[in-house]
Amino acid sequence: MTAEADPEVAQMEGVEALPRKNGELTFDALWEGRVFGMAVGLNDQGVYMWREFRDQLVEEIGAADAAESESTYYERFLAAFEKLALKKDLVTLGELDARTEEYASGERDDFEEHGHQH
Repeated sequence: MTAEADPEVAQMEGVEALPRKNGELTFDALWEGRVFGMAVGLNDQGVYMWREFRDQLVEEIGAADAAESESTYYERFLAAFEKLALKKDLVTLGELDARTEEYASGERDDFEEHGHQH
């Protein structure tokens, strides 16, 4: 038996609507698809309702627009995901900062040019 994705994910409209091209989701970088997958996966596991994520995303988009930020949709999506993960006690701020530093410094890189690393 396979689980079906929450239909609310596909039905997001307005500022929070997922980027699409010819009806298909689009990602400009691997990390964008990965954060999307993590957000959907945690929703599918019942960690939070999609509406909670959507509301956090709308808030993040509004704050970025108000600040006239040039951040991309998925940078805002990631910020919303991080804030919801913190609110739900899925990660601590220290853990989030440490992991971010690992990627920023190159210490951690789950993908290389030649394929996926485990």
